[in-house]
Amino acid sequence: MNQNKKKNGNPLLFVYRILQGALIGLGAVLPGISGGVLSVIFGIYKPIMELLSNPFKNFRTHVPPLIPVLIGGAVGFLGVANILSFFLEKYPDPSVCVFIGLITGMLPSLFREAGEQGRSKGSWISLAVCMCVIFAVLIGLQLTSIEVTPNFGWYLFCGFCLALSIIAPGMSFSTLLMPLGLYTPFVDGIGHFDLSILIPAGIGALATVICLAKAINALFENFYSIAFHGIIGIVIAATVMIIPVSGFTNPGTAVVNAVCIIAGIVIALALDRFNSRVTVE
Repeated sequence: MNQNKKKNGNPLLFVYRILQGALIGLGAVLPGISGGVLSVIFGIYKPIMELLSNPFKNFRTHVPPLIPVLIGGAVGFLGVANILSFFLEKYPDPSVCVFIGLITGMLPSLFREAGEQGRSKGSWISLAVCMCVIFAVLIGLQLTSIEVTPNFGWYLFCGFCLALSIIAPGMSFSTLLMPLGLYTPFVDGIGHFDLSILIPAGIGALATVICLAKAINALFENFYSIAFHGIIGIVIAATVMIIPVSGFTNPGTAVVNAVCIIAGIVIALALDRFNSRVTVE
Protein backbone atom coordinates (compact mmCIF):
# COMPACT_ATOMS: atom_id res chain seq x y z
CA MET A 1 0.00 0.00 0.00
CA ASN A 2 0.97 3.62 -0.39
CA GLN A 3 2.06 4.27 3.16
CA ASN A 4 4.86 1.73 2.83
CA LYS A 5 6.55 4.21 0.50
CA LYS A 6 6.29 7.12 2.93
CA LYS A 7 8.93 8.38 5.22
CA ASN A 8 8.07 7.72 8.83
CA GLY A 9 10.31 10.55 10.07
CA ASN A 10 8.32 13.29 8.35
CA PRO A 11 6.65 15.34 11.16
CA LEU A 12 3.97 16.55 8.77
CA LEU A 13 3.18 12.95 7.89
CA PHE A 14 2.97 12.11 11.60
CA VAL A 15 0.34 14.83 12.11
CA TYR A 16 -1.44 13.71 8.94
CA ARG A 17 -1.62 10.14 10.26
CA ILE A 18 -3.03 11.38 13.57
CA LEU A 19 -5.76 13.23 11.66
CA GLN A 20 -6.47 10.10 9.64
CA GLY A 21 -6.70 8.05 12.84
CA ALA A 22 -9.05 10.64 14.38
CA LEU A 23 -11.35 10.41 11.35
CA ILE A 24 -11.26 6.60 11.52
CA GLY A 25 -12.10 6.76 15.23
CA LEU A 26 -14.97 9.12 14.46
CA GLY A 27 -16.15 6.86 11.67
CA ALA A 28 -16.11 3.92 14.06
CA VAL A 29 -18.34 5.58 16.67
CA LEU A 30 -20.71 7.77 14.64
CA PRO A 31 -23.90 6.06 13.39
CA GLY A 32 -23.87 4.96 9.78
CA ILE A 33 -20.13 5.54 9.27
CA SER A 34 -17.54 2.77 8.93
CA GLY A 35 -14.06 3.16 10.36
CA GLY A 36 -13.03 0.31 8.09
CA VAL A 37 -14.15 2.25 5.02
CA LEU A 38 -12.08 5.26 6.05
CA SER A 39 -9.05 3.06 6.79
CA VAL A 40 -9.31 1.67 3.25
CA ILE A 41 -9.71 5.14 1.76
CA PHE A 42 -6.65 6.41 3.66
CA GLY A 43 -4.53 3.42 2.58
CA ILE A 44 -4.20 2.06 6.12
CA TYR A 45 -6.42 -1.00 5.83
CA LYS A 46 -3.89 -3.44 4.37
CA PRO A 47 -1.08 -2.84 6.90
CA ILE A 48 -3.61 -3.11 9.73
CA MET A 49 -4.80 -6.46 8.39
CA GLU A 50 -1.24 -7.67 7.89
CA LEU A 51 -0.46 -6.76 11.50
CA LEU A 52 -3.59 -8.41 12.87
CA SER A 53 -3.09 -11.58 10.85
CA ASN A 54 0.63 -11.93 11.76
CA PRO A 55 1.25 -9.74 14.84
CA PHE A 56 4.57 -11.31 15.85
CA LYS A 57 6.05 -11.33 12.36
CA ASN A 58 4.95 -7.81 11.43
CA PHE A 59 5.19 -6.05 14.79
CA ARG A 60 8.50 -4.24 14.20
CA THR A 61 7.71 -3.16 10.64
CA HIS A 62 4.03 -2.28 10.98
CA VAL A 63 3.51 -0.89 14.49
CA PRO A 64 5.79 2.23 14.31
CA PRO A 65 4.03 3.82 11.29
CA LEU A 66 0.64 2.92 12.79
CA ILE A 67 1.33 4.56 16.18
CA PRO A 68 0.05 8.02 15.12
CA VAL A 69 -3.01 6.36 13.60
CA LEU A 70 -3.72 4.62 16.92
CA ILE A 71 -3.25 7.88 18.81
CA GLY A 72 -5.63 9.69 16.48
CA GLY A 73 -8.10 6.81 16.60
CA ALA A 74 -8.24 6.96 20.39
CA VAL A 75 -8.72 10.73 20.29
CA GLY A 76 -11.43 10.46 17.66
CA PHE A 77 -13.24 7.58 19.31
CA LEU A 78 -13.12 8.76 22.93
CA GLY A 79 -12.56 12.52 22.68
CA VAL A 80 -13.54 14.41 19.57
CA ALA A 81 -16.38 11.95 18.95
CA ASN A 82 -18.19 13.42 21.95
CA ILE A 83 -18.09 16.86 20.34
CA LEU A 84 -19.16 15.66 16.91
CA SER A 85 -21.84 13.49 18.48
CA PHE A 86 -23.37 16.74 19.72
CA PHE A 87 -23.51 18.07 16.17
CA LEU A 88 -24.83 14.73 14.94
CA GLU A 89 -27.63 14.97 17.47
CA LYS A 90 -28.41 18.66 16.86
CA TYR A 91 -27.64 18.74 13.12
CA PRO A 92 -27.83 15.07 12.04
CA ASP A 93 -28.30 15.53 8.29
CA PRO A 94 -25.50 18.09 7.68
CA SER A 95 -23.09 16.06 9.83
CA VAL A 96 -23.73 12.86 7.90
CA CYS A 97 -23.54 14.76 4.60
CA VAL A 98 -19.99 15.89 5.42
CA PHE A 99 -18.97 12.24 5.80
CA ILE A 100 -20.81 11.32 2.59
CA GLY A 101 -18.79 13.98 0.80
CA LEU A 102 -15.58 12.75 2.39
CA ILE A 103 -16.15 9.18 1.23
CA THR A 104 -17.34 10.26 -2.23
CA GLY A 105 -14.29 12.45 -2.73
CA MET A 106 -11.99 9.55 -1.88
CA LEU A 107 -13.64 7.07 -4.27
CA PRO A 108 -11.30 7.98 -7.19
CA SER A 109 -8.24 7.12 -5.11
CA LEU A 110 -9.96 3.94 -3.96
CA PHE A 111 -10.51 2.90 -7.58
CA ARG A 112 -6.85 3.65 -8.36
CA GLU A 113 -5.81 1.47 -5.43
CA ALA A 114 -8.11 -1.35 -6.53
CA GLY A 115 -6.68 -1.31 -10.05
CA GLU A 116 -3.00 -1.52 -9.06
CA GLN A 117 -2.88 -5.15 -10.18
CA GLY A 118 -5.32 -4.79 -13.07
CA ARG A 119 -9.04 -5.42 -13.38
CA SER A 120 -10.94 -8.43 -14.65
CA LYS A 121 -14.55 -9.40 -15.22
CA GLY A 122 -14.41 -11.03 -11.80
CA SER A 123 -13.47 -7.68 -10.26
CA TRP A 124 -16.64 -6.01 -11.51
CA ILE A 125 -18.75 -9.04 -10.57
CA SER A 126 -17.28 -8.87 -7.07
CA LEU A 127 -18.13 -5.15 -6.85
CA ALA A 128 -21.73 -5.74 -7.94
CA VAL A 129 -22.29 -8.78 -5.70
CA CYS A 130 -20.84 -7.14 -2.58
CA MET A 131 -22.82 -3.98 -3.22
CA CYS A 132 -26.06 -5.94 -3.54
CA VAL A 133 -25.33 -8.00 -0.41
CA ILE A 134 -24.67 -4.89 1.71
CA PHE A 135 -27.79 -3.22 0.35
CA ALA A 136 -29.79 -6.32 1.30
CA VAL A 137 -28.27 -6.54 4.80
CA LEU A 138 -28.67 -2.86 5.66
CA ILE A 139 -32.17 -2.60 4.22
CA GLY A 140 -33.11 -5.74 6.15
CA LEU A 141 -31.80 -4.21 9.37
CA GLN A 142 -33.78 -1.04 8.73
CA LEU A 143 -36.95 -3.04 8.22
CA THR A 144 -36.38 -5.11 11.36
CA SER A 145 -37.32 -3.68 14.74
CA ILE A 146 -35.85 -5.84 17.55
CA GLU A 147 -35.06 -4.81 21.12
CA VAL A 148 -32.80 -6.86 23.38
CA THR A 149 -31.63 -6.60 27.00
CA PRO A 150 -27.88 -5.83 27.17
CA ASN A 151 -25.88 -8.49 29.01
CA PHE A 152 -22.51 -10.26 28.87
CA GLY A 153 -23.46 -12.29 25.80
CA TRP A 154 -24.76 -9.30 23.90
CA TYR A 155 -21.63 -7.29 24.72
CA LEU A 156 -19.61 -10.16 23.25
CA PHE A 157 -21.68 -9.58 20.12
CA CYS A 158 -20.90 -5.85 20.33
CA GLY A 159 -17.18 -6.65 20.32
CA PHE A 160 -17.69 -8.89 17.30
CA CYS A 161 -19.46 -6.07 15.46
CA LEU A 162 -16.75 -3.55 16.41
CA ALA A 163 -13.97 -5.80 15.08
CA LEU A 164 -16.01 -6.63 11.99
CA SER A 165 -16.38 -2.92 11.19
CA ILE A 166 -12.57 -2.72 10.95
CA ILE A 167 -11.70 -5.94 9.16
CA ALA A 168 -14.75 -5.83 6.85
CA PRO A 169 -14.90 -2.25 5.51
CA GLY A 170 -18.37 -0.85 5.00
CA MET A 171 -19.85 -2.61 8.00
CA SER A 172 -20.44 0.03 10.66
CA PHE A 173 -20.93 -1.52 14.10
CA SER A 174 -23.45 1.20 14.89
CA THR A 175 -25.53 0.08 11.90
CA LEU A 176 -25.65 -3.42 13.35
CA LEU A 177 -26.21 -2.41 16.99
CA MET A 178 -28.71 0.43 16.73
CA PRO A 179 -31.62 -1.74 15.49
CA LEU A 180 -31.02 -3.98 18.53
CA GLY A 181 -30.91 -1.12 21.06
CA LEU A 182 -27.28 -1.93 21.95
CA TYR A 183 -25.50 1.08 20.44
CA THR A 184 -26.11 3.64 23.20
CA PRO A 185 -25.25 1.42 26.20
CA PHE A 186 -22.19 0.06 24.41
CA VAL A 187 -20.76 3.49 23.51
CA ASP A 188 -21.61 4.88 26.95
CA GLY A 189 -19.81 1.92 28.52
CA ILE A 190 -16.71 2.56 26.44
CA GLY A 191 -16.76 6.28 27.23
CA HIS A 192 -17.03 5.60 30.97
CA PHE A 193 -14.55 2.67 30.90
CA ASP A 194 -17.16 0.29 32.30
CA LEU A 195 -15.32 -3.03 32.70
CA SER A 196 -18.56 -5.01 32.67
CA ILE A 197 -18.90 -3.84 29.07
CA LEU A 198 -15.25 -3.49 28.02
CA ILE A 199 -14.23 -7.02 29.07
CA PRO A 200 -16.85 -8.99 27.09
CA ALA A 201 -16.55 -6.57 24.16
CA GLY A 202 -12.77 -6.99 24.17
CA ILE A 203 -13.12 -10.77 24.22
CA GLY A 204 -15.57 -10.67 21.32
CA ALA A 205 -13.37 -8.32 19.30
CA LEU A 206 -10.21 -10.37 19.94
CA ALA A 207 -11.91 -13.64 19.01
CA THR A 208 -13.21 -12.07 15.79
CA VAL A 209 -9.77 -10.77 14.81
CA ILE A 210 -8.12 -14.12 15.53
CA CYS A 211 -10.71 -16.02 13.50
CA LEU A 212 -11.09 -13.73 10.51
CA ALA A 213 -7.99 -11.53 10.10
CA LYS A 214 -5.78 -14.21 8.54
CA ALA A 215 -8.49 -15.29 6.12
CA ILE A 216 -9.18 -11.75 4.93
CA ASN A 217 -5.47 -10.97 4.60
CA ALA A 218 -4.95 -14.16 2.57
CA LEU A 219 -7.87 -13.13 0.36
CA PHE A 220 -6.09 -9.88 -0.49
CA GLU A 221 -2.78 -11.58 -1.14
CA ASN A 222 -4.27 -14.10 -3.57
CA PHE A 223 -7.22 -12.21 -5.09
CA TYR A 224 -6.25 -8.56 -4.69
CA SER A 225 -8.35 -7.04 -7.48
CA ILE A 226 -11.45 -9.10 -6.74
CA ALA A 227 -11.24 -8.42 -3.01
CA PHE A 228 -10.60 -4.71 -3.39
CA HIS A 229 -13.41 -4.20 -5.90
CA GLY A 230 -15.65 -6.04 -3.47
CA ILE A 231 -14.72 -3.44 -0.87
CA ILE A 232 -15.62 -0.67 -3.32
CA GLY A 233 -19.04 -2.25 -3.69
CA ILE A 234 -19.39 -2.28 0.09
CA VAL A 235 -18.29 1.35 0.32
CA ILE A 236 -20.76 2.49 -2.34
CA ALA A 237 -23.68 0.62 -0.77
CA ALA A 238 -22.87 1.76 2.77
CA THR A 239 -22.55 5.37 1.61
CA VAL A 240 -25.81 5.35 -0.32
CA MET A 241 -27.63 3.88 2.69
CA ILE A 242 -26.68 6.77 4.97
CA ILE A 243 -27.88 9.50 2.60
CA PRO A 244 -30.48 11.52 4.57
CA VAL A 245 -33.15 11.50 1.86
CA SER A 246 -35.62 13.46 4.00
CA GLY A 247 -33.06 16.25 4.28
CA PHE A 248 -33.41 17.02 0.57
CA THR A 249 -37.18 17.41 0.48
CA ASN A 250 -37.08 21.03 1.69
CA PRO A 251 -35.21 23.55 -0.51
CA GLY A 252 -33.52 25.24 2.46
CA THR A 253 -32.21 22.06 4.10
CA ALA A 254 -31.35 20.64 0.68
CA VAL A 255 -29.00 23.55 0.00
CA VAL A 256 -27.32 23.20 3.41
CA ASN A 257 -26.86 19.45 2.99
CA ALA A 258 -25.56 19.86 -0.56
CA VAL A 259 -23.00 22.41 0.65
CA CYS A 260 -21.91 19.97 3.37
CA ILE A 261 -21.44 17.21 0.81
CA ILE A 262 -19.42 19.52 -1.42
CA ALA A 263 -17.31 20.60 1.58
CA GLY A 264 -16.62 16.94 2.38
CA ILE A 265 -15.61 16.24 -1.21
CA VAL A 266 -13.24 19.23 -1.25
CA ILE A 267 -11.64 18.10 2.01
CA ALA A 268 -11.28 14.55 0.68
CA LEU A 269 -9.67 15.70 -2.57
CA ALA A 270 -7.27 17.91 -0.59
CA LEU A 271 -6.33 14.96 1.63
CA ASP A 272 -5.85 12.74 -1.43
CA ARG A 273 -3.65 15.37 -3.07
CA PHE A 274 -1.51 15.67 0.05
CA ASN A 275 -1.38 11.88 0.33
CA SER A 276 -0.12 11.65 -3.26
CA ARG A 277 2.56 14.27 -2.66
CA VAL A 278 3.89 12.42 0.37
CA THR A 279 4.13 9.09 -1.46
CA VAL A 280 6.60 10.41 -3.97
CA GLU A 281 9.16 11.48 -1.36
